[in-house]
Amino acid sequence: MQSADDTVMFERILFPTDGSDPASAVLDHAIALALAHDAELYVLNVADTTRDSVTRIQGEVVDALVRDGERIVEAAAETARERGVSTDAEVQQGRPARTILEYAATRDIDLVVMPTHGRRGVSRLLLGSTTERVVRQSDVPVLTARPEEATLTYPYETVLVPTDGSETADQALTLGADLAAADQAALHLFSLVEVDTLGFDVRSDIKLDPVKAHVQTILDDGAALARDAGVERVTTAMDYGMSIHKAVLRYTREHDVDLVVIGTHGRTGFDRYMLGSVAEAVIRSSPVPVLVVREYDAP
Repeated sequence: MQSADDTVMFERILFPTDGSDPASAVLDHAIALALAHDAELYVLNVADTTRDSVTRIQGEVVDALVRDGERIVEAAAETARERGVSTDAEVQQGRPARTILEYAATRDIDLVVMPTHGRRGVSRLLLGSTTERVVRQSDVPVLTARPEEATLTYPYETVLVPTDGSETADQALTLGADLAAADQAALHLFSLVEVDTLGFDVRSDIKLDPVKAHVQTILDDGAALARDAGVERVTTAMDYGMSIHKAVLRYTREHDVDLVVIGTHGRTGFDRYMLGSVAEAVIRSSPVPVLVVREYDAP
């Protein structure tokens, strides 16, 4: 098995930064990933043209934002270079989320790494934050972290992939398995039987057994895929409850998980994706980084 040091999964990692303490804390994690995968780190600052000050004073303030951004990206890039990571630093003007997404697309970025919030604070995470918008629309995986409360550990020793057998979950599983194999990490596959959707007394084994059998098949198929990808340690687990994201967070804490890999939505559908999806709920409360894979059409 190849180690993380000689396995290349990501070639181009994007780290958007506003120079805040949360962003600085996540920078070290992005650098560690870039080193492990021999990737180039792209450091981007967006001079936010949606801010009132920019509109009111126009060019002069934009110039100040750009100068501040140049200082921010150069400091981050220098930190990365000192640790042996090839970097590209740039400041662009525009709407933050849209600019990040366009930048990622034009440079064939493989992974975006960013904190859940920046200078505007935790409240921005609740609805419409830059990170949330990027997670919802990015065509490449986005790794998020809550730097003040999350434990950032790399290489990962334990990776958790919640799965419901959907196409999105399978895409997350493929990425999670590849990461676990690269880091020689243990992979945990977890599925929840949502008792509020069953429409019967879950104590009735006669009615519950077919559901359990179906979920176990999903877990077994996922484990087989992971082993084929080179993961040596695979654990499957099933639980019962009414809240998927709470079950995922509980499992994460109880099993010392280092990374959660999850799809933006599964069988619950597009309506759950738009607001309050399982992935977003996990991102908001996870004690470890969350790697989000958005559903896309395979080429």
